[in-house]
Amino acid sequence: MTALYRFRVSFEDYDDIHRDIDIQSTQTFLDFHLVIQKSIGFDASKPASFFMSNDNWKKGQEIRSVTEGSNPKGDFKPMDSSRLCDFIADPHQKIYYVFDPSSQWTFLIELVRILPGAEKGKEYPVCVKSIGDAPKQYPLVDIPKGGVPDPEGMEDLLLTDILMDGEEPEEELMEDGVEEESETESDDSLGDGVDEEEYDDIEEASDEDVERD
Repeated sequence: MTALYRFRVSFEDYDDIHRDIDIQSTQTFLDFHLVIQKSIGFDASKPASFFMSNDNWKKGQEIRSVTEGSNPKGDFKPMDSSRLCDFIADPHQKIYYVFDPSSQWTFLIELVRILPGAEKGKEYPVCVKSIGDAPKQYPLVDIPKGGVPDPEGMEDLLLTDILMDGEEPEEELMEDGVEEESETESDDSLGDGVDEEEYDDIEEASDEDVERD
């Protein structure tokens, strides 16, 4: 008859949160990995590794998840073909479990009981005891107040930037306006109300006065 293992799985950083899981000795570490993630509500698709450990939690043989198409290297055993009974050497076996290395989720697993066999009609592995709410796998990041301005504030900010950037161009426009105005005045001063024909008549009258004198 196949033995039934009962493991206690605890968060390393939250020792008051744990799950008790029953799993048959002939089932694989992949089965164990999936039920652990299901029991805490995490996304099980991330990489994970079990390390067979001694009483001091020193890491030994690694049993790793292997995704399709990957080409991992190293001294490890794949989860999907590794049965629990082939690695359990102690009635209080300890296992160090690392999930999603980028987030560094770590768990301490201990074999707490070996039962003679599975219950008929019951599916394994199964979580039989749950203590404490698991933390969020992806913690929400709070946006600081004032970190992102509202649309109206953004418009005011852009308007301020435009005015600040436009100070020098405004002065240039004023200078250009003065030059244009002076040119216009000089043109008007040449004959303000006097056309070319009247100007010629004035010149002829002047010449006649000189001859008379």
